[in-house]
Amino acid sequence: MNIINVEENKTLKLQNVLSCKMDFSEINTGSFDNEINKMNVFISTHGAKQIGPLIQYSSFEMKQNGEADVDLQFMLQSDNYINNVKAPYRMESVLRVKNCLFARYTGEEKSIKYAYDKLGVYAFENEIELEGASYTVFVNRDEEVISADIFMPIKTEE
Repeated sequence: MNIINVEENKTLKLQNVLSCKMDFSEINTGSFDNEINKMNVFISTHGAKQIGPLIQYSSFEMKQNGEADVDLQFMLQSDNYINNVKAPYRMESVLRVKNCLFARYTGEEKSIKYAYDKLGVYAFENEIELEGASYTVFVNRDEEVISADIFMPIKTEE
């Protein structure tokens, strides 16, 4: 039986985060792996080691002209902060995202969308307004099963 539990008010905290924005219009399956490999090489050539799993950030917004604005980034943590990082990369010493809906998904990669859907339905049913972004931490991945933590920030009154 597949169960996806949702929790509220979770915080995602990452340290020494190297991120790279991906051009959604030029993406194919091989380019993901290629970009992640480049990020790993960048980290190691700067005397650091990757720690922790891959994190994928995505947000989706409709523009005035009806086109979709998709922001997709890959993030890796390293054991040391890397100075003087240049485009296309960005480095943050600490990334803290508070007040998120959270779900842990374990199952086939092709079915991970159900975890995103469940978070969306949970937010709808509980009248929670989401920011429209998600952080997916790929905790474990083998040939048949993945384990991923999904964080969706809740909109806060400003």
